[in-house]
Amino acid sequence: MSTKYDFKPDYAFHPGETLAETLETLAMSQAELAQRTGRPLKTINEIVQGKAAITADTALQLEHATGVPATFWNNAQRNYEAALARRAEAAEFEHGVEWLRMFPVKPLLKLGWLKKAEDEVEQMRGLLGFFGVAGVAEWESIWRKPQAAFRKSTAFEAQPMSVAAWLREGERRAQKLETRPYNKDHFTQALAEIRKLTTAEPQSFEPAMKRLCAKSGVAVVFVPEVPGTRAYGATRWLTPEKAILQLSLRGKAEDFLWFTFFHEAAHILKHGKKDVFIEASEAPTDTTILQKEEEANNFAADFLIPRNAYKELLASKPFTATRIRAFAQELGIAPGIVVGRLQHARLVEFKQYNELKRRFCFKGES
Repeated sequence: MSTKYDFKPDYAFHPGETLAETLETLAMSQAELAQRTGRPLKTINEIVQGKAAITADTALQLEHATGVPATFWNNAQRNYEAALARRAEAAEFEHGVEWLRMFPVKPLLKLGWLKKAEDEVEQMRGLLGFFGVAGVAEWESIWRKPQAAFRKSTAFEAQPMSVAAWLREGERRAQKLETRPYNKDHFTQALAEIRKLTTAEPQSFEPAMKRLCAKSGVAVVFVPEVPGTRAYGATRWLTPEKAILQLSLRGKAEDFLWFTFFHEAAHILKHGKKDVFIEASEAPTDTTILQKEEEANNFAADFLIPRNAYKELLASKPFTATRIRAFAQELGIAPGIVVGRLQHARLVEFKQYNELKRRFCFKGES
């Protein structure tokens, strides 16, 4: 059995050292090498002293003069420059480990989104790779600058590092999903089909809703919460032709799941492609976002339980488990959705009829 190691030395040898050793082995002076290669003696001397680089042309000339392949010299120069760059990066990262410590690294490792590193510098390098950015400044420009759409969410402001990691994982998963170009009519039709799936079990409705949405240009991803996220769902556009609808299963109950799904779907149908919506318990402070959130709330509520049907339900008091089941069956939706609507409207207590609600969780969760 063989083991593959990712060897990243923390030292850098200039290829000029190897050239000096080669000249000694060949009993060749720098002056003779300059004559054989047609390079100025000064250039040869600067290479040997590590003050000048071996260019591609010089590598070919050294091959002819010393018999050592040009690929060797090119690789030696490239490895030297890469080692210098890595050392400079490590020095920069050492000053930025405080940024790393603001993230919930242990949960990210447990979820498998990050790999365990030997030290903080390597862990920071892995985290930057997870986000697909070169450095902290680049991360800040995407996630924390005033113009970043993420910042309009109260959830993001509360725990920006946790929410950013959760959103990024959703983005990574969505990138792997093949979707057709977004089509509003197809997505609207898909939502009608998905509404029928609310009575199905997760092993049936999850792949079906993903497939229906993918055909409409929407990537649906279920991503477990990171501690501090506090987000039920999120919507944004990966490209002008591909939207992401991300769900966390926060709250676990089916009424939370289905209301959040159709709420996010409303953002895709009705709102701009430059907007980012992150749903949390706290209402947004931005009035424009608040109006869009209310519009999405109304869409989800009416799509699941049409207004006329809801008025009929309200007229049939007192509410009983039998009546709720019958009403849900008439509409072709899960009874738990009806219970959630009545609880939210405070028409029944939050502890009532919870036996009619199913609870969902990710594999491995209790």
